[in-house]
Amino acid sequence: MQPEKHTIKITAPKAPRRFVFVLLDNFTLLCFAAAVESLRIANRMADAKLYEWVLAGEGGESITCSAGAEFKVDIDLEELRRDDTVMICGGINVQSATTRKILSWIRREARRGLKIAGLCTAAYSVAKAGLLDGKRATIHWENHDSFSEEFDEVELTKSIFVVDGNRMTTAGGTSSIDLMLKLIADDHGEKLANLVADQLIYSSIRTDQDTQRLSVPTRIGVRHPKLSQVIQMMETNVEEPISPSIMAKNVGMSTRQLERLFRRYLNRSPKRYYMELRLQKARNLLMQTDMTVINVALACGFASPSHFSKCYRAHYDTTPYRERGAHAARLSV
Repeated sequence: MQPEKHTIKITAPKAPRRFVFVLLDNFTLLCFAAAVESLRIANRMADAKLYEWVLAGEGGESITCSAGAEFKVDIDLEELRRDDTVMICGGINVQSATTRKILSWIRREARRGLKIAGLCTAAYSVAKAGLLDGKRATIHWENHDSFSEEFDEVELTKSIFVVDGNRMTTAGGTSSIDLMLKLIADDHGEKLANLVADQLIYSSIRTDQDTQRLSVPTRIGVRHPKLSQVIQMMETNVEEPISPSIMAKNVGMSTRQLERLFRRYLNRSPKRYYMELRLQKARNLLMQTDMTVINVALACGFASPSHFSKCYRAHYDTTPYRERGAHAARLSV
């Protein structure tokens, strides 16, 4: 027995809206698949061809995603229709995947008035092309530090997705679904978007007001309000670290009480935890930017490169210079 098919009557447009998915080398499969599936299901739920899509890529042959699967693309980076919507799909090592040819093509299509989105880390590609200056945007939280260092003209948020005029960005992963549901709702109404979400077993539709990372208590596995407040202070004050005594005072505790709190729940001192946060940011900047080691040190609250190198080596068992060299060697393989 066939299951009942729940559809909605939609007046089909004269021509389906076309999305052009530009696959960058090592793109993230999930963000791409989530977007395409949302469009496919919208067509099915409406019992009409509301949307169509093509895959594009530099060279016009095939692109490999970060999971190792190879995708044959339909077109090269050619001139598109003026009513197309461009969805650039990024993933790991987006800096090297954003070639000069990609940037020239993005700029050209933007001059022709096309709507352009950067999914996952492809917000970097859109920003590098100069299309996000003076606009709000988002990117995967792991790339947040490096992005904000390189693109100070962009108002970077921690939202799931951002739509600012004819530019769109997402945080990656399942956030592609949230953006596509908004576009579907704008085109054909909330009822169709809700049907698509239901088919995707997506029970909590998020908006651009939702943030991408789990709350501090959820991430650390501890629900202690004062501990969460202190960690939040640490995360927002990496470049100019705050002393434990000032943080303790800000949450109404003594320094000794704060020490005991960290030892009890996190098995480390506040100073050690803070240092690990700063070193993690430093590692992200070393891997994702061309910033000098000295500038990385300053951006993470270290007064001198020698002290930074000493702390980095103690934590990661290698120096910042060797870390960057090893990363570059892996990319060249």
